[in-house]
Amino acid sequence: MAEKDQNQYHPPESNGYHRNDQESLHTMEDEEAKRKKKMKWTIGIIAFVIFQVVQALFFVLVIMKFKSPKFRVGDFAVQTLTVGTQASPSFNMSFVAPIRVKNTNWGPFKYDASTVDFTYGGISVGQVIIPKSKANFKSTKKIDANVNLSSATLPSDINSNLGSDLSSGVINLSSQGELKGKITVMFMFKKKKTSLMNCTMAIDTSTKVVRSLSCK
Repeated sequence: MAEKDQNQYHPPESNGYHRNDQESLHTMEDEEAKRKKKMKWTIGIIAFVIFQVVQALFFVLVIMKFKSPKFRVGDFAVQTLTVGTQASPSFNMSFVAPIRVKNTNWGPFKYDASTVDFTYGGISVGQVIIPKSKANFKSTKKIDANVNLSSATLPSDINSNLGSDLSSGVINLSSQGELKGKITVMFMFKKKKTSLMNCTMAIDTSTKVVRSLSCK
């Protein structure tokens, strides 16, 4: 009987290797999950930093780039025009000038009252007043000014040139003006700017139309 008990099969005792393998596997999985989570956080932080840098560059290079608004005279129709002769040169003209202040900045342009002079041969033949106002951001301020021009004040040497122009059928005029103001962005960033007008126009005396008009 004792010999039978001695020959009975007994399963080998666990040595702990299997348990250690499972623990190692769980540890590796936890470390991999932590690594992926850390990578996600790192990518998120890098993306956030890049976004902030791009936003700052856009603000500095675009929004904070102050430009002088464009101050121009647009195409117009001559309402009245009377001219003299080559021997006795003169002209009187009236029209509504579409004066425009184009503001491309990201803030309004507030400007002081000013004037626009219409000249012939460098001598003023008429003037209009530009009232104090503002051009909103990314918009164009429209001013329709009644203009009356007369050659009555031209000196004799300029009048001789006018006689030549009348014989050719074209009166060459210019307009000059200056707007001084301030651009304000986000209610705190301010910059003084000056807009200049320098336009030339050719008036056909026979058809009474503007043959050409250009502004710098």
